[in-house]
Amino acid sequence: MGRRGGLGRAGPRLPSALTVGVARRGCGIGRAAEAGCCRAMSSAERPKQPLSAYFRFLRDNQPAFRQQNPELNSLELVKKLAGVWRELPASQKQVYEEARKTDWRKYEEQLAAYKAQLTPAQAAALKEERRKRLAKRRSFRIKRELTVLGKPKRPRSGFNIFVSENFQQSKGLSPTAKLKQLFETWQNLSSSQKQPYLQLAQDDKVRYQNEMKSWEAKMVELGREDLIRSREQRPKKKTDTAQEGSKASLRESLAKLKLKKSEE
Repeated sequence: MGRRGGLGRAGPRLPSALTVGVARRGCGIGRAAEAGCCRAMSSAERPKQPLSAYFRFLRDNQPAFRQQNPELNSLELVKKLAGVWRELPASQKQVYEEARKTDWRKYEEQLAAYKAQLTPAQAAALKEERRKRLAKRRSFRIKRELTVLGKPKRPRSGFNIFVSENFQQSKGLSPTAKLKQLFETWQNLSSSQKQPYLQLAQDDKVRYQNEMKSWEAKMVELGREDLIRSREQRPKKKTDTAQEGSKASLRESLAKLKLKKSEE
């Protein structure tokens, strides 16, 4: 197998019979009633919150602005509209705000009627569904923030490297079939055959540790000690003089960062 390919750093996850079985069982009351049960307990029928005044303005004006500015991409168009909104007189903004209030009163009535028809079990299920959805959003925001802050990518395992180098050449009609075939091949490799991949994984681990030390030091300078992995890896307390110097340096760094953002 050639040393080419392109799988991500995260290890592949093969589907299991247990996972498939749980997905098929759904609500756990038989296939005939499964669809109805899940639909009744889904949040899809929950009334949607009305748009804010700003998003109403975007919705109403984006088509015309796009026609007038065909050279702008979507991001540039939204920035242009945001600038127009900021300069909009309060009397014109009030029109959108009044429409939001009217729709909000209707929303509250619809929401009350929706909640009243739920059984205690359905209400509990919807609450859990919402909790999971919010947790997923928080996780996404955290990952996006870490990407923006340049957090180093986690090290790959020997198997991950083996897969990335041989994925394109492996047999299989689907990605899942390819991963299964590569997993079986990896299991049958001898220790000597696995050794090059394990050595690359060890090198990648060293790379990750070195990059993380530099990245965490940078986070300390930015006042983001909350992103450091553990207390043991956080810098030890300095003397009062050193602490004052560090705080002054931090204030200076933050001021430079704010200035750079305002210039952008």
